[in-house]
Amino acid sequence: MTMKQYNILFLCTHNSARSIIGEALASTHPSGKFKGFSAGSTPGTSVNPIAADIAAELGMDRTLLKSKSWDVYGQPDAPKMDFVITVCDNAAGEQCPFWPGQPATAHWGFPDPSQVQGTELEKRHAFNDVMNGLKRRLDIMASMPLEKLDSMSLKAIHTQV
Repeated sequence: MTMKQYNILFLCTHNSARSIIGEALASTHPSGKFKGFSAGSTPGTSVNPIAADIAAELGMDRTLLKSKSWDVYGQPDAPKMDFVITVCDNAAGEQCPFWPGQPATAHWGFPDPSQVQGTELEKRHAFNDVMNGLKRRLDIMASMPLEKLDSMSLKAIHTQV
């Protein structure tokens, strides 16, 4: 018997750092319960190199990482999302497209690690903070009855950590 995988779309404005890390964490989560996707309202031209490094370290194929518009996932032939999570304040405040299937939605906001100034070590630390925060939330989520998870419960995960 095959376990259902739940599709999670992580949204951020430029789809270059936080949402990419979310996609990689979900797709490589040890529970096997998730398939991650990411997109942005105004996608950038490339994925942040530190986010790409983290995704590769998690086991994600680097060639699959691309900044893309969230419009891609509103198309009739797009994968049906079970959950949509915004990870930056800008995307949370924007008018999102209609998501087929009415997925549970939540905002799990994190500071933009790509805005950190300093040494490479300080920048990497900021990205690791986002990765660890998202990982803790996905771990909590994986322990819950996903088929019953609604937007209120999904939002509450962010405040539990």
